[in-house]
Amino acid sequence: MTRQAIVAANWKMNGDSALVDNIVSGLANVKLSSHVDVVICPSFAYLSELNQKIKAAKLNEAIHVGSQNLSEHESGAFTGEISTAMLQDLAINYVIVGHSERRSIYKETSLQVAKKVNAALDAGLTPILCIGESEVERVTGETEAVLSAQIQPVIDEVGIDKFIDVVIAYEPVWAIGTGKTASSAMAQETHKFIRQFLAQQSELVSDKVPLLYGGSVNAANCEELFAQTDIDGGLIGGASLKAEQFKIICSAAKGK
Repeated sequence: MTRQAIVAANWKMNGDSALVDNIVSGLANVKLSSHVDVVICPSFAYLSELNQKIKAAKLNEAIHVGSQNLSEHESGAFTGEISTAMLQDLAINYVIVGHSERRSIYKETSLQVAKKVNAALDAGLTPILCIGESEVERVTGETEAVLSAQIQPVIDEVGIDKFIDVVIAYEPVWAIGTGKTASSAMAQETHKFIRQFLAQQSELVSDKVPLLYGGSVNAANCEELFAQTDIDGGLIGGASLKAEQFKIICSAAKGK
């Protein structure tokens, strides 16, 4: 059984048309394992442009476009939101759900995140479900309890069987954009826990769900992180804005 490796770029509120061109041209000759998918998630304004340029460069077999967020609602008076139908119309394949910045800044609850995952799955989109603990929670030994409390509402909402179409990204909040990175051993230990937590309800699903690590992943540490048994790729922030670094990171993922 081979688990698909995924390297997903989260540009956050960064980038412009020049970055779109730079990243697409930079990935034109990247050598990817046959079991690796690359997902690039720009701001909403650049979803269509990025998708068109990836297709024009004939890179759409291995490189996909994802959204950084979606609404759990189908349509209506929700100013500033984006629906699954809109993402489908733009031929978007993936969507980041529950990023720690959405949880902390915009007060998204785990229940709301679960509803967003359900909406994505119903629309045929692949959700990248983000989970992670704060530095205080890590120090006080609450990591496993926090991650369980973030995953379980999603299982309750969609059922464990649907997790076969979910990607989980573990991002310790204390490592996002801080330059701090969990050691490869620490990251593997946490990913192993996540897989075991899923296995309590379905070993088949647990074996197939791609688990990504995020939190200051860069060209220098990606190979060691991706070599860990239960780490199948990464959700990349700052390094995904630099074409040369991102190419190295994409090349380091192999699939398991």
